[in-house]
Amino acid sequence: MPANEPTDLAPNDIRSLLKIMARLRDPQAGCPWDLQQDFASIAPYTVEEAYEVADAIDRNDLADLKDELGDLLLQVVFHAQMASEQGAFDFGDVVASISNKMVRRHPHIFADTAVNDAGDVSSNWEEIKRRERAAKGEADTSALAGISRGLPEWQRAVKLQSRAARTGFDWPQVAPVLDKLREEIDEVQAEFAAAPVADNQERLREEIGDVLFVCANLARHAKVDVGTALRHANHKFERRFRAMEALAAGQGGNMADLTLEQQEALWQAVKRDEKAGQ
Repeated sequence: MPANEPTDLAPNDIRSLLKIMARLRDPQAGCPWDLQQDFASIAPYTVEEAYEVADAIDRNDLADLKDELGDLLLQVVFHAQMASEQGAFDFGDVVASISNKMVRRHPHIFADTAVNDAGDVSSNWEEIKRRERAAKGEADTSALAGISRGLPEWQRAVKLQSRAARTGFDWPQVAPVLDKLREEIDEVQAEFAAAPVADNQERLREEIGDVLFVCANLARHAKVDVGTALRHANHKFERRFRAMEALAAGQGGNMADLTLEQQEALWQAVKRDEKAGQ
């Protein structure tokens, strides 16, 4: 590959990206940073890029989505390149693996399995995954088998609850979930009252974990994605807090110099302005 040209292929040819990645990992002429990386060091970037894709979708920013999908694709190419260097697999193997999996898990499209709706598709998907695990010799026959421990914990909570629900272990309505949430909050309050925070970390962690688990269950019953809901809450808090900072600066001060009561007054003013602008 010429020194002044990353590849002689068109930029939109996947082979171009594969050649660029191979160049970056070249032991003699590659990038020092890229050469230092391994699967473990790149994994956090892979997760981060997936979240940035979700953020672009949430903002309905298609131009940014294009860029973020490119960044996420780079993560796949990076991992595949490192695996290829070890003789484990290459990018073509990754493509073949997912292609075969998609055909195998969509027998209602590529075979003669009949389905009535999306619910049937999901049920078939899980049953096919179960058979795949059995074919690999996995001995775990639990309804919870195969749920990755590498998922964000809120997402894993929802998956655990959804799998359990398929066995009938679920509240049929949302009211008992709300009752359980109130119960768990009461238990957290009791732990705060029982001992100083510094002396009660284990119990507080346990009870707060229960609250969060029930919150995830509540979102599942509401058919609300927990990550999306929390992302919206984060955006709202950030927007309001920045507006508070602007108000404080307009009054000749800054947030750190205000009392909590003064800060609360700014918070309420921002909320009023938001409602007035709706």
